[in-house]
Amino acid sequence: MDEAAGKLIINPRVQINEAELWFTFGTSSGPGGQNVNKVNTRATLHFDLNANSSLAAEQKTRIRGKLPGRISRDGVLRVVSSKHRTQNANRQAATERFVELLAEALHVQKKRKKSGVPAGVKRKRLEDKAHKSKVKQNRRSVGYD
Repeated sequence: MDEAAGKLIINPRVQINEAELWFTFGTSSGPGGQNVNKVNTRATLHFDLNANSSLAAEQKTRIRGKLPGRISRDGVLRVVSSKHRTQNANRQAATERFVELLAEALHVQKKRKKSGVPAGVKRKRLEDKAHKSKVKQNRRSVGYD
């Protein structure tokens, strides 16, 4: 994450302007005493995938395919964090998770190159085949005329 320039670095080719993200805050659930009930510490990061200009159409399609449960019908991607007790820490955690999710979604798996059978494996197979042949030949009955 490059704080100085106001951009989130997803991978070497993709950067997202922090101005394209917006946050909403609410009360966290779970244990935490009265703090949970009265302080809005849960941070929800929103990112409008449709309105984004820094991603190509193919990248947007890939993100939609990899993260369908996080994207609303309006095309808004949501990341929620309520791990921490402060709003700022949850905001930071949501941003870090957002960067991780996009990096994973945009990662393209390399195609596997089909390789041949190694020479040692071929040789072993032929040796085993010859050995089995010899064993079977030795089992045959010798015909006397």
